[in-house]
Amino acid sequence: MVGCGVYVDGQRIPHEGDYTEAARLARERGGYVWLGLHEPTAEEVGGIAAEFGLHPLAVEDAVKAHQRPKLERYDDMLFFVLKTCRYVEHEQLTATSDVIATGEVMIFSGADYVVTVRHGEHTPLHGLRERLTENPELLRHGPAAILYAITDLVVDEYVDVAAQVEVDIEELEESVFSPRRTDDIGRIYQLKRELLELRRAVSPLAVPLNTLTERNLKLVPESMREYFRDVDDHVSRVSDQITGFDELLSSILQASLARVALAENEDIRKISAWVAIAAVPTAVAGIYGMNFDYMPELRWMFGYPLILAVILTACIALYRGFKRSGWL
Repeated sequence: MVGCGVYVDGQRIPHEGDYTEAARLARERGGYVWLGLHEPTAEEVGGIAAEFGLHPLAVEDAVKAHQRPKLERYDDMLFFVLKTCRYVEHEQLTATSDVIATGEVMIFSGADYVVTVRHGEHTPLHGLRERLTENPELLRHGPAAILYAITDLVVDEYVDVAAQVEVDIEELEESVFSPRRTDDIGRIYQLKRELLELRRAVSPLAVPLNTLTERNLKLVPESMREYFRDVDDHVSRVSDQITGFDELLSSILQASLARVALAENEDIRKISAWVAIAAVPTAVAGIYGMNFDYMPELRWMFGYPLILAVILTACIALYRGFKRSGWL
């Protein structure tokens, strides 16, 4: 357990004791309790589930983690799963760099409680708790306000991650189209794989947020819908960015492959040109290496220098011809 707060009329009130005392106090005062857990075991969640009446299927999902973002509705409870994302700093993107790290936040929301279960070391919620204490108007909306605040925090991190990924893409683009020869295919493919992690976190949120903004849920007041609508707008924007990034990376990958093919073609042309030049002395030497008595200029004093001059002249002519055509 990493946090336990009782909220009454938008204010956090002090309390003593464990979560059972906090729950009792919240019910007596007409408020609600926010209980935070970090990577709990099934035994640790068991007592909390009994106290707040959490659905066993949702509890099982919260303990095991590795869930897809979703919103499940039970009789008197909402169970919301969010994927958290963090950009992994690196000096230079490589073919094995970790770019995006993910975790999870599960939220149980009822009439008088919010229980959050967090998996992963990033996206801590204690800073959010402190900021919410300065916004009593929002907290007066009840547990739905906590649900919104956590969702907004997670989605804002998506926006930050997308902005930092864009910097990596710009660096890749500059490298691929630079005059120097670079090998960026592995780096491009790795960034596309890492971008898939962000897509898996963002794309499935469209349906849950549409439910929170468009459908009548007794646990989500009408006044909170506009807040979730704002979050939904941010999710749509990030989702569009991810689609654009993926298409851009595909184009960069194709350009990189084309540059590799062009470089290989240039290498083949250079090799072919040098082979053609080397074929001249090889051919002449091969002819004069034959054991015939009657060869042109065979016994002439200047025959040897003449043949060398012919070979040199032919090689120079071929070299200049290949140079003008861009093969060398």
